[in-house]
Amino acid sequence: MKSILEQRVVSACQELFNVEAAVTLSRPQEQFGDYTTNVALRLAKQLGKNPHEVAETLAAKLRETLSEHVSQVTIAGPGFINLHLNDPSLQSALQDKPAKSLQGQSIVAEYSDPNPFKVLHAGHLYTTITGDAIARLLEAAGATVHRINYGGDVGLHVGKTMWAIINSLGGELPEKLAEVDATNRPEWLSERYVEGNTAYEQDEKAKDEIARSNKRVYEVHAKEDHESPFAQIYWTCRGWSYDGFHELYKQLQVTDFERYIAESEVTPIGIEMAKKGLEEGVLARSDGAVVFAGEPHGLHTRVFLNSEGLPTYEAKELGLAALKWRDYNFDQGIIITANDIVEYMKVVLKALEHFYPEVVARSKHITHGIIKLPGGQKMSSRKGNILRAQDILEIADKANQALNNQNNHETVLGAVKYAFLKNRIGGDIIYDPEQSVSLEGNSGPYLQYAHARACSILHKATKEGSEAEALNGSIKFDPEERSLVRKITEYVEVFDNAVNELMPHHLCTYLYELAQTFNHFYEHNQVVGDTREAIRLVLVRRYADTLQAGLDLLGITAPDRM
Repeated sequence: MKSILEQRVVSACQELFNVEAAVTLSRPQEQFGDYTTNVALRLAKQLGKNPHEVAETLAAKLRETLSEHVSQVTIAGPGFINLHLNDPSLQSALQDKPAKSLQGQSIVAEYSDPNPFKVLHAGHLYTTITGDAIARLLEAAGATVHRINYGGDVGLHVGKTMWAIINSLGGELPEKLAEVDATNRPEWLSERYVEGNTAYEQDEKAKDEIARSNKRVYEVHAKEDHESPFAQIYWTCRGWSYDGFHELYKQLQVTDFERYIAESEVTPIGIEMAKKGLEEGVLARSDGAVVFAGEPHGLHTRVFLNSEGLPTYEAKELGLAALKWRDYNFDQGIIITANDIVEYMKVVLKALEHFYPEVVARSKHITHGIIKLPGGQKMSSRKGNILRAQDILEIADKANQALNNQNNHETVLGAVKYAFLKNRIGGDIIYDPEQSVSLEGNSGPYLQYAHARACSILHKATKEGSEAEALNGSIKFDPEERSLVRKITEYVEVFDNAVNELMPHHLCTYLYELAQTFNHFYEHNQVVGDTREAIRLVLVRRYADTLQAGLDLLGITAPDRM
């Protein structure tokens, strides 16, 4: 419906003023109508005329050309034109479906990105949940989405952990790994990382040993070594990390990743690209290292190969970009990370322009802040004073049991996911566990309960009939029925907005407003047993379906009962 109205306004501007105007209708507050446009104000400036006069002329024309769709065309303020849909058109808008605007596009979405040998922290939890929601939105818009997970299975953090593992085992004794509790392996590895990191910072001898351990990890990959005791420890513990990641993703009920790309896989590619960049003058030597001088581009200098010839994160990122482009030749590439690497990624992308300018043009880096608990404090997990992903789930579960006296994993997941997704991506997030699990207010459980409540009404229905019979084009909506229908029909536009901006919070805001609109309707209107039961049951069903569709895009279940 919206597109039809916009086309008619464009045609009216062309006919009246011989101008091809760009027209976008937006939703005003309900008392002002169903759609509004400021095109008269923009035309007035272009034509050198009074805005209100332009609006009057345009409104008169629209009353003619839109008579089959609108009941009123009014003018507000200095020249805003408001359109009020008639009931048949509002009914028709109920049939609108989200557009497949990305049909045929291939999109690589990279998110989560935990590093083996380290614990998944709250930031990983956020990127996992947010990335899953964005990927779902893109798929619903028709795109083929390749979910990619990238992690550092080589690098200094691995050298630190391997050093501590070997110390803990009393030497390079892979057989002793069998003594580690199978239910606690990711945590055990996290403890070793903390030990290695502490030793690296405080003990010069340990620092030298860790540096050698780091080089040995690269050698394991270069030699494809799976037999030496050191290699056996490395491969076994790397597998434990991935097992832990899989378990968390299963617990979160996110869509499976298509592919895990390890740093070791892209390292050779990144090294060759860095060397080529050096030969072609894109990169330069500096104190034995290979660097990209970012200052001429308003950036800063970053090292791509250190003085020992080992690749840094920057070189590996070049290799990752080349690998993704080679294997997917994507229309869009989306990368979701914390915002502490914004400047770092700018340098990487600027260097990448030399090799693959089309990749840079098609890439979008989405960043977010850190997750905090109320008061801004971090929670010590005894794993390096960080807030772990599992900590968030555990405190949400405790809050849910304390507040709602229930142990419901679906409710806890809905609470955590919605608490993250309702915030616009970018800033820090204060996660309040009690607020997140509340059945009142703007929360995931509130929306889950809203869906269950609608299902309960439908189960009590006494009349049966088709939607076509109930909404036959000739009915007149009561005022509160009309408000509900109007809100339901906004879903298509909110969906488009969320897809275009890659911002799931638009969907969260809408679903909360939709539930509030329905609650107001239901408080003042009987459904089952009323003379308008057939019509109202259709509206309840449409409301429940819309709520379920939106929650599904957020990765949140919509239960029939709670």
